[in-house]
Amino acid sequence: MDSPTVADLTEDELIASFVPLLPRGRHTLVPTGDDAAVVAAPDGRFCVSTDVLVQDQHFRLDWGDGADVGWRAAAQNLSDIAAMGAEPTSMVVSLVLPPTTPVAWVHDLSRGLAELCGPLGVGVDGGDLSAGMQVVVAVTVHGDLGGRAPVLRSGARAGDVVAHAGVLGHAAAGMALLASARRGGSDEGLVASFLRPRPALAAGPAAAGAGATAMMDVSDGLLRDASRLARSSGVVIDLQPLERSVPGDLAGLRDAAARLETDPAAWALTGGEDHGMLATFPAGSALPEGFRPLGAVRAADVGHPAGTVLVDGVPPAVTSLGWDHFRR
Repeated sequence: MDSPTVADLTEDELIASFVPLLPRGRHTLVPTGDDAAVVAAPDGRFCVSTDVLVQDQHFRLDWGDGADVGWRAAAQNLSDIAAMGAEPTSMVVSLVLPPTTPVAWVHDLSRGLAELCGPLGVGVDGGDLSAGMQVVVAVTVHGDLGGRAPVLRSGARAGDVVAHAGVLGHAAAGMALLASARRGGSDEGLVASFLRPRPALAAGPAAAGAGATAMMDVSDGLLRDASRLARSSGVVIDLQPLERSVPGDLAGLRDAAARLETDPAAWALTGGEDHGMLATFPAGSALPEGFRPLGAVRAADVGHPAGTVLVDGVPPAVTSLGWDHFRR
């Protein structure tokens, strides 16, 4: 017998089949099943962020399974909460599914969400279902600041140290390998970095506790996101050459870059979706565990307006700053 598709079940039957696979969060008071969930907000405030993954725009069904998509959907949203210095508590997930979607794929998606969210105590507390022409996964996530002030993009000041937690360029390399026909046996770690990124979630609250002046998740590439932080703060960011600041990240990219005839530094500078934390700290601060210094914050001037990102004092030699949804 062929595997059932979502068209073989009623909406209620489909929901009943995957809800038991989803985690209940440590702050969830009323879970999915009513018109709305109820989630405790002990701090009296909550952070909220939303993101969407669209089939053939953010993922391809032939590159991985439903669990990979669920993991990625959770990872990129959890990272945005951590980048505010908060701890994620709860999310809701809305799905658009073609009628031909296998029920097993939806179950795998639920398991992927649970694999990342469950150990963190983050509940998947509801959402919505709709039919459509392609798979769309929309996630809204909430987080708790635990009494801390949120860390914004706008607080960096001249003299601050620029630091990063996580890896750079590995997810971009993984996507390039998946899209190519020149994938080697040593590339599985890079492919996994794209299919199942491991965001630096603990680094966000740790940076907040250590006095970070500004912070954001790196999802669209180091250069583009550093420029956003610099523009918000009215400053210039001057990065060290990557060979000096993140030699290990580059070393992990070299074999794949040689096979695909590209520059590993380009992946590290412009590739997004590793979901590391980019933060600035006052000069002389002890960086929290996992953070590596990348450069320094400079004052803007006539030749270098706010938002400029330099590498070793000069504009980077790349043709693109990073990912932009409406430009390729």
